[in-house]
Amino acid sequence: MAGKFEIYKDKAGEYRFRLKASNGQGLLVSEGYKAKGSAEKGVESVRKNASMEARYERKATKAGKYMFNLKATNGQVIGTSEQYESEASREAGIESVKNNAPGAALDDQTG
Repeated sequence: MAGKFEIYKDKAGEYRFRLKASNGQGLLVSEGYKAKGSAEKGVESVRKNASMEARYERKATKAGKYMFNLKATNGQVIGTSEQYESEASREAGIESVKNNAPGAALDDQTG
């Protein structure tokens, strides 16, 4: 089973999406969008850019954890990972996004 994108509304009333792996683990979350259509476009952008290694920005936090951003062609961040304990775990997270995002189903939870 492939992963899935979930579109949902946050506490501030903005639309967001998250990508989950087939085991339910969160891989990537978006920024907040005012319109659901913008969140849907963000999902398409993740699908399109996920397989391109150059689109991943690897970072370390001040707390010594590891994370990454997935960027669009224009350099804008379209998704941010969770924080990982090691660089190896971060790399596994990136591989999981590459494997799950292109074929992930869309689950609209905004009802």
